[in-house]
Amino acid sequence: QVQLVESGGDLVQAGGSLRLSCTNPGRTVNGYATGWFRQAPGKEREFVARINWTGIRRLYADSVKGRFIISRDNANKTTVYLQMNSLKPEDTAVYYCAAARDAQQPLSAAGYNYWGQGTQVTVSS
Repeated sequence: QVQLVESGGDLVQAGGSLRLSCTNPGRTVNGYATGWFRQAPGKEREFVARINWTGIRRLYADSVKGRFIISRDNANKTTVYLQMNSLKPEDTAVYYCAAARDAQQPLSAAGYNYWGQGTQVTVSS
């Protein structure tokens, strides 16, 4: 059974920072790319960032480029982080990590095979 677990969500003031973690107990997503998506109330789930297995290729949504950084843990590559800086109220959402077996649809939720349960990020103005 593949399990992804997000953590690190919190309430933070605008301009602040948070680091989200996505862990994979059992290390069952070896070789997978990992993405972060978010979903605000009343809105569709949207792509935030993606990192391939080697960590060489990274993609970001325009809305977070220059503020968010996705990375892999050097000791355990199935753990992925999302460092979020200069947070804005519009970043408020539930953040999900997901694992993708291939690179067919890197920016679409449909391109991911496994999902975590999400972690809430709330940015106050």
